[in-house]
Amino acid sequence: MELETPHGLARVHLHPVERPAAALVLGHGAAGGVGAADLVAATEAANEVGVTVALVEQPYVVAGRRSPAPARQLDAAWTAVVEQLRAGVFNGLAIVVGGRSAGARVACRTAAEVGAVAVVCLAFPVHPPGKGDDPTKSRLAELDAVDVPVLVVQGESDPFGIPPERAGRTVVTVPGNHSLRDTRAVREAASHWLGDQVEGALTSSSQ
Repeated sequence: MELETPHGLARVHLHPVERPAAALVLGHGAAGGVGAADLVAATEAANEVGVTVALVEQPYVVAGRRSPAPARQLDAAWTAVVEQLRAGVFNGLAIVVGGRSAGARVACRTAAEVGAVAVVCLAFPVHPPGKGDDPTKSRLAELDAVDVPVLVVQGESDPFGIPPERAGRTVVTVPGNHSLRDTRAVREAASHWLGDQVEGALTSSSQ
């Protein structure tokens, strides 16, 4: 489906399940699409534990542009999409947000605004390659600002760094680099964690 945003049309690819327990909205990386191997693996993992999935293409991708839009535009478009999904096909469901790389950053920055119950980060880019010693280049504050449970799945040799674990944040390192091509490892990490989050969300909503 195509949804209007303040910065053009976004495209949503739905992967539904029968009687969904929750919904997961995932965004792509800066230069990639929703067909990235780790996004596919996370989608499959979510479906396995009863979570319906929406993969979101940002307006700049739908329009055929290669260069990402500025962060504020990405965030505004993403928020508009999640709000429309919440009011429509995901009405009444707890919503988990996430994405790979730049998409993970967008999900973290907007998690509170869209009312997410959890966040999934695939290959979160902690810092630009080679800039790990420069605190001014760190994006860790975006992760630290999230006040709901977070899963980070990171390649053990990712040149963009590996975030530390902390309360509420689970960091799973898997073989590989920023591409996260070990789809079995990604799928397993996402499946276990999402299953726990869905169970917790359902328990809370019934109380």
